[in-house]
Amino acid sequence: MSPTLQALLFALLGAVLGGGAVLAFRVSERQMRPADMPEPALPPGVAAVLSVLRSSALVVDAADTVLKASAPAIAMGIVSGNEITERELADLVRKVRRDGQIRETELLMHRPGMPPRHVTARVAPLSSQLVLALVEDRTRERRVESIRRDFVANVSHELKTPVGAIKLLSDAVIDAADDPEAVQRFAGRMQTESERLARLVQQIIELSRLQGDDPLDEPVAVEADKIIARAIDENTTDASVRSINVVQNGTNGLVLLGNREQVAVAVSNLVANAVAYSPEGSSVVVSATAREQAVDISVTDRGIGIPAKELDRIFERFYRVDPARHRSTGGTGLGLSVVKHVAASHGGEVKVWSIEGQGSTFTLTLPRKPGPLPSPLPVLLPGAGSVNGTSTTKENA
Repeated sequence: MSPTLQALLFALLGAVLGGGAVLAFRVSERQMRPADMPEPALPPGVAAVLSVLRSSALVVDAADTVLKASAPAIAMGIVSGNEITERELADLVRKVRRDGQIRETELLMHRPGMPPRHVTARVAPLSSQLVLALVEDRTRERRVESIRRDFVANVSHELKTPVGAIKLLSDAVIDAADDPEAVQRFAGRMQTESERLARLVQQIIELSRLQGDDPLDEPVAVEADKIIARAIDENTTDASVRSINVVQNGTNGLVLLGNREQVAVAVSNLVANAVAYSPEGSSVVVSATAREQAVDISVTDRGIGIPAKELDRIFERFYRVDPARHRSTGGTGLGLSVVKHVAASHGGEVKVWSIEGQGSTFTLTLPRKPGPLPSPLPVLLPGAGSVNGTSTTKENA
């Protein structure tokens, strides 16, 4: 609620409450009023104020009947018919009517089939019989605050792990100064941890930048083939170490609209994930296919798969289906968050299909440049070698 609107409402409350001081005069005035003139149900101006409020507001009489409710109050489900649906709020209204004290509290509203809502309620007397309740939905603020806290805690934890490891390894190098073999071993591990630290910092920077970016105003033409080839090349070393065959498939010559660097980072992250979670000697297929107005870039692996209950959470920052596996592969838990933000900034989407123990397919859908569709690439069979020079090794049959 804006400060101006709050000031207006509380000014109205003060004016109404001030009317209590002339209650005796109003009683005598009521006796002089003709019998056919009805007493107004609401104080003057209250209905008009409630009609323009963005927050949920309602006025309740002495019989706990809702005389007036704003549209947001009805939409939120606080009011049904002329009754308050939330028992805690109804109890608070009765307490305020009884002693005239303004009260404020936080409530957790539950609705069947809907996530709970965090709300704040402020209840104040309008007169000796009428009570005003203002309810603000704080669910989004709570969620954002929770995400912020989790992000800070997770970043601190993730940075602490490689930094601590480097510190311990450097101490070990100093202690083993007279043992060249030990120094070489510890130095190699320090290099691994420093690379992991650099990768984490880079992904945090990328994610922060993406979250601050507005939707693309002037997207440029981006060749899907070059993006896929670049993503495969960036992951060639990791794939070769584990004899994983990374191949390109699908339709050649597709052109999408977007930011070249952002799309490249997103596709590279998908390929890196697929390589990290694939068994040795298996294959990863990266393909581009066309829709009427979009391009699907899919990355398919034959890895460990994702449990069905985890599918809704895998795009959360730092979320890990298998934390132990992430540690061994040097994963940061940020790659899929980057992909999600790239998709959102381009007006696209990212989807996942997965069966635990069989593998996964991640599909990044982005806008396609208008034009005729090119011919598809031939299907690559297992063990057939590379396509366009993008295969890293021969796949085991």
